Amino acid sequence: MKKRYWAGIAAVALVGGAFAAGLRIAPISEGFDAAPLLAKAKSYDALIERDSFGVPHITGTRDADVAFGMGFAHSEDDFATIAEALMVTRGVAAEAKGKDAAVGDYLVRLLRVWETVDAGYESRISPETRAIMEAYADGINLWAAQNPFQVPDGLIPVTGRDVAAGSAFRGPFFYGLDKAFKAVMEPKLERDKSPPKGSNGVAIAPSRSADGATRLLVNSHQPYEGMVAWYEAVLESKAGWHVAGGFFPGSPFMLHGHNANLGWASTVNKPDLVDVYKLKTDPARPNEYQMDGKWRTFERKEVQFRVKIFGPILWTVKRDVVWSVHGPVLETDRGAFAFSYAGKGELGQPDQYMAMNKATDWESWYRAMARNALPSINFIYADKSGTIGYLHNGQFPVRSDGYDWSKTLPGDRSSLLWTNRIPLSRLPQIWRPKSGFVYNSNNNPLSASDPVDDMKLVNLPPHLGMQTNMTNRALRVLETYALDKSITAEEFEAYKYDLAYSPKSPLAGMIKEALGYDAKGNPDLAKAQEILRGWNMRTDIDNRGAALAILMGEPLGRAAEMGEPIPPLRPALDEAIAHLKKHFGRLDPQWGQVSRLRRGGVDLPISGGPDVFRAVYGKKEEDGTLTANGGDTLVMFVSWDKAGVLTSRSIHQYGSATLNRQSPNFADQAPLFAAMKTKPVLFTAEQRKSKVERSYRPGQK
Repeated sequence: MKKRYWAGIAAVALVGGAFAAGLRIAPISEGFDAAPLLAKAKSYDALIERDSFGVPHITGTRDADVAFGMGFAHSEDDFATIAEALMVTRGVAAEAKGKDAAVGDYLVRLLRVWETVDAGYESRISPETRAIMEAYADGINLWAAQNPFQVPDGLIPVTGRDVAAGSAFRGPFFYGLDKAFKAVMEPKLERDKSPPKGSNGVAIAPSRSADGATRLLVNSHQPYEGMVAWYEAVLESKAGWHVAGGFFPGSPFMLHGHNANLGWASTVNKPDLVDVYKLKTDPARPNEYQMDGKWRTFERKEVQFRVKIFGPILWTVKRDVVWSVHGPVLETDRGAFAFSYAGKGELGQPDQYMAMNKATDWESWYRAMARNALPSINFIYADKSGTIGYLHNGQFPVRSDGYDWSKTLPGDRSSLLWTNRIPLSRLPQIWRPKSGFVYNSNNNPLSASDPVDDMKLVNLPPHLGMQTNMTNRALRVLETYALDKSITAEEFEAYKYDLAYSPKSPLAGMIKEALGYDAKGNPDLAKAQEILRGWNMRTDIDNRGAALAILMGEPLGRAAEMGEPIPPLRPALDEAIAHLKKHFGRLDPQWGQVSRLRRGGVDLPISGGPDVFRAVYGKKEEDGTLTANGGDTLVMFVSWDKAGVLTSRSIHQYGSATLNRQSPNFADQAPLFAAMKTKPVLFTAEQRKSKVERSYRPGQK
């Protein structure tokens, strides 16, 4: 069997024998016919109102009108990212971005994204939700028709199927399907340097609140830019769709935030939702594998995609995608491995998110969750009645005893195939806890409230493969929110902007290890130990110990968050010492000199750090500074008072114009974000009075 490296999928032109390929010249663009797109836009009537921060407030009679307006408004602010998301989902990103995008193009085919969409789009997604997705696509198409020179060749028209495919493709990667593939194909890949995807969610009931209010923190940690960076909007139709919160490029559904009656925060969870099987094969029986003592034929199909080499030169790559009864198969020099995974063949996410968006109380929201269309993700819930709760959501398979499901499984036994899912009622969850408090910070789900309310392992289904770790953020929740039995509005926000590492945190353990090194004859190490010994474990911009500690701990902490092998500490400490001496001339510069928020003409010091509750992850620059590129992004504080009156505040790390450099809203929220302040969410028409700076109806002229 030919050796096929994961990295070789990216470097497609370099894998000898694995591909049949050919060179071609990209055709000259013929553009697209804008007339039908402009005509179609007239069938919608959406009003877009932009407030002083440029946040779009989109209203219309029908849900489809609002979705159309959302597609247009989002395109105004970030068409380039929407286009990138569409190209990735279609499996054509490598045509524009080269070999680094080839992995994604291959995976779209390996996971049968478009076969799933084409087979089930009309039969498995409701007509109402399809109309919303088509309308959103028409809003994108209208913007493209008005700005044809900013549109990649072949992108238009966008359709509702693109939206469905995006949901189907994106979901499994939040819990780490890609890592399962990489572990089989290329176990020694270089450490992932992308910003971690994490999050915080906290809810307190009236019994825990000083003024009897219900409060919700929505605090996702995402990259600052790209296909999973948040876009903020407020949507309202006369058909009952009224939401405010975060949206991803290429999707019209509010993924977390609130409506008038309830809200939720989403946090990434990483339970065991992938099973890997070693298939029994025989060189004498090519293209077959054994199941229950009988030989079965692989489903094999040749696919092709094109990769940009340079300029207009494209390399056409041909490769087999292989499936067994388990799911997709990867063939390696160590054998053939098959995968069963949560989200395989799933098309129900759009319907479920729409039902969640329109839920009016806990019962209707819980019914939406019972659809079980979302492959993973934790949910922290709160509503105006005072109900709060935590749900460790996922498409968990029913597994039998007798096997270590975290290891590679024998692939020749049908008894190990996925056939049923664990129902929602049996998943880890807490509702209406006596303590009036729930949280999640990407930690062990058994710690989700006060100890008296926490779930017990005996009550949970076996083989869930739940996380067992406690992040620093989780530890700090237990040292802040959890110790306060009467939380004011000011305290609720102050705890969110906590800047400390816990004495029980992994970083504290690293410091203890660093202090044990022999510094004899090494004045730099001795000075570093002096700084670390005196550090107060905080990450405010004036702090003089944070830079050394964070630069030392970041490689180990990131590896732990990514589920990768943890490197030794001493090289990281020595590198941090050398880095600070070279770029700052001292080992204890102020943290704000090192940690920066940069956007357009904005260059500000920013507090916080990796795995701090005010999470900030940075990219190293040539001058030695760190430019924040992930962590806290869209932050929302939502509350309902005793009378059920909603108040909502939010902040975005940059601004509503997430990729439009010409817009005044490209970076106008960055100073507030750096200062850990928020702005009001103008949820109702009454709240928007006198605060709308621009209003228009796209496509209506």
